[in-house]
Amino acid sequence: MPLRLDVKRVLFQRSDRVKGVDLHPTEPWLLANLYNGSVHIWNYVDQTLVKSFEVTDLPVRASKFIARKQWIVAGSDDMMVRVFNYNTTDKVKVFEAHSDYIRSVAVHPTQPFLLTSSDDMLIKLWDWEQGWACTQVFEGHTHYVMQVVFNPKDSNTFASASLDHTVKVWSTGQQIPNFTLEGHDKGINCLEYFTGGDKPHLITGGDDKRVKIWDYQTKSCVNTLEGHTHNISAVCFHPELPLIVTGSEDGTIRLWHSTTYRLEQTLNYGLERVWTISYLKGSNLLAIGYDEGTVLIKIGREEPLASMDAGGKIIMAKHNEVQTVNLKSLPADAELNDGERISLAVKDLGSSDVYPQTLKHSPNGRFVSVCGDGEYVIYTALAWRNKSFGQGLDFVWSYDSSMYGIKESASSLKVFKNFKEDKTIRLDYHAEGIYGGALFGVRTRDFICFYDWLDGTVIRRIDVGVKHVAWSDSGESLAIITEDTLYVLSFDRAIVDEYLESGQEIPEDGVEDAFEVVHEVSTKAQTAIWVGECLIYTDAAWHLNYVVGGEITTLFHLDHPMYLVGYLRNLNRLILVDKDFSVISYKFLLSIIEYKTMVMRGDLQAAQGVLQSIPEDHHNSMAEFLEAKGYVEQALTVATDENYKFDLAVQLGRLDVAMSIAEALNTPRRWKQLGELALSRGDIQLAEDCYIKGKDLSGLLLIYQAKADAEGMETLVSMAKEEGKMNIAFLVLFLLGRMDECMGLLAEAGRYPEAALLARTYLPSKMSDAVKSWKQDLSTKNKTAAESLADPEAYSNLFPDLEVAIQAEGLRNQMSAQNIPAQAFSQYEGCTMADLLEQVKGMSVNDNGPYTNGVGEPEMETAPEPEPEPEPEPEPEPEP
Repeated sequence: MPLRLDVKRVLFQRSDRVKGVDLHPTEPWLLANLYNGSVHIWNYVDQTLVKSFEVTDLPVRASKFIARKQWIVAGSDDMMVRVFNYNTTDKVKVFEAHSDYIRSVAVHPTQPFLLTSSDDMLIKLWDWEQGWACTQVFEGHTHYVMQVVFNPKDSNTFASASLDHTVKVWSTGQQIPNFTLEGHDKGINCLEYFTGGDKPHLITGGDDKRVKIWDYQTKSCVNTLEGHTHNISAVCFHPELPLIVTGSEDGTIRLWHSTTYRLEQTLNYGLERVWTISYLKGSNLLAIGYDEGTVLIKIGREEPLASMDAGGKIIMAKHNEVQTVNLKSLPADAELNDGERISLAVKDLGSSDVYPQTLKHSPNGRFVSVCGDGEYVIYTALAWRNKSFGQGLDFVWSYDSSMYGIKESASSLKVFKNFKEDKTIRLDYHAEGIYGGALFGVRTRDFICFYDWLDGTVIRRIDVGVKHVAWSDSGESLAIITEDTLYVLSFDRAIVDEYLESGQEIPEDGVEDAFEVVHEVSTKAQTAIWVGECLIYTDAAWHLNYVVGGEITTLFHLDHPMYLVGYLRNLNRLILVDKDFSVISYKFLLSIIEYKTMVMRGDLQAAQGVLQSIPEDHHNSMAEFLEAKGYVEQALTVATDENYKFDLAVQLGRLDVAMSIAEALNTPRRWKQLGELALSRGDIQLAEDCYIKGKDLSGLLLIYQAKADAEGMETLVSMAKEEGKMNIAFLVLFLLGRMDECMGLLAEAGRYPEAALLARTYLPSKMSDAVKSWKQDLSTKNKTAAESLADPEAYSNLFPDLEVAIQAEGLRNQMSAQNIPAQAFSQYEGCTMADLLEQVKGMSVNDNGPYTNGVGEPEMETAPEPEPEPEPEPEPEPEP
């Protein structure tokens, strides 16, 4: 059975011919050296060109990162080696390394050594700490040396491939090879050491279109892979999967199983000949260089294979090796910090009989299933003994540990009960994956179909492309994860049972009311588990979130990718594992979920009882949940943060509560908020008090102006000056009619032009003083401009009717000096709109004018005396 391989293209970049690629160990960078003499660094996360180096006009056939020095090193057809700093792009070193084309470079993993190989048939060792001195030359090949690689298990040895049909293995301290491997019929272009385990294997590819796997301890050929139709140009062992990767000038990449040597998959990206392959240890990334560009692919999943039972025992599989850690072994006083790695003793359980691609505990935790290589094995969790095995492409557990299901083929499923085959489910569609839980789920590209475990009946088909499925322990809730959406559904078993008992024929799409969508969340969820009826998940941005009642709450921001494996109730902690199999935990209180669930049901009394068990530092978040659900009164009683309580009190219109909180907080912002609320409620006095305490001058101006409170306005002037709010002080003085002080305020602020203009309009008697001050200030900046200003005393001809304006000013001052009661408004209405200049001009020498009666009061029209009533006519005398 073939391996289940998910191949995803990460980067696709067209360019000139790519002769070499390399991946940076820590940055998301791909290095590509081109036949046109350039070297590019691509960021494969955001698909951008980070750096570009124009190395030479001739082909650059090899380049590597030296990350510990922040360098790149490149060898080219001009026989030169060039070293650049990839941060500054500065050239660190240039030297002639060979007398012919440089074919390959290799960087020692720990020492300051660089190996180069060339068409001059030599291999040279360079030491950059000795000024790039050549410390050793290795001779022995009789043709071009196409590639050199260090042995990752013994970095003092390296191997070389040559067109003389041989592979030679060398030690850095000796000038002659340790031994030679022969077996290819033609020249050898490429080679690579096995890095995944203990096997002493070496892989080579040549112009004879063959790939050979060698045991370098026995110096024998283990296997030969055939299938490519042209020269083999690149080979490697996948660092994480049991795969051999080969590239050829036939344009294809072939993936072979490293244990069975079976061809698993062939990839062709249509970029003509393959020239180079590179991998990144610890990841599933493969970089490939072609005639027409670069491709970066990800093979398989990066999620670690780990499963945890309810007691805290975690079983992990890396390659075929199986290990376990037990959280029960933690001492009672162990301090667990959120996001920190838990130090646990790792115990080797043994190895898996198949290469594991899935690993999962049974619901009761007694068994562990491992599936891969088209087979499954069930082990006992405690002793790791083989309990059962069989053929199967995929394996899932039922809600009952005595039942499990397998995907026998793309159109056939089998259900087992008590480790014996119980039934077969035939499909009329192509199944891509299966899921366990309360129902037997079968996924295709476009939909998921759920079957009953007991009789294989179709329960419901849901038309959505599924990536992952997670059932709650009760079997009443289901999470379906797609590429960009998370669906939370409820499952009603009673409706299904009722439908089945009625004897009705089940439609092709199943029972329509079996599931109901409860929530739909737009997110790229990665892993998910249920804790009770609460769904916890990680997303693509690596946030740890949970969903209750449709509300998404972010618990923590993860600093690197982590994967949920379970929840330990006795520790109140979520357990996660990263790709290095480090175990990390985060605190998560189940009482919070119980509280929110009760609130959702409307059982506030029971929720209040649960609240006592929730630490006080979480009460605010509970209050926010209550507010979101419309329980604002209850939120006010639960909240502990004074600012939040104030907002809730304002929202409820509780002036008394808000007032007491504002007094405790005593911040201008809160006093202003309370003042606005009081004003909206018509409590003018409370609003005024709040504005005074909060020094909200604008609010006070509104109140005093509306009340015509001259005394308050006087106080406001002082407050405004103390606070430096001269604009408000000016406005209040203007409203009070104190123009002299307005002009003085402008002069104090250095606003002499405005002071002069104010005097021109309202204080013509002061205009000369204002202009003098203006001229004096302006002369320090521009004497010519200052001299151009006209002083009314010196140029009275430029100010016609100035004397009239001064008299009008006096008349205005007389009017302003009066305190006119409000009940006299009807008598004075319109008086202030009169043209005082015209009134003054119309005054006679002996009369104060028609507008005033000598004391500045408006002349009241004398009401005409009433005419005397006519005497009644005498009654006519009677006729005689």
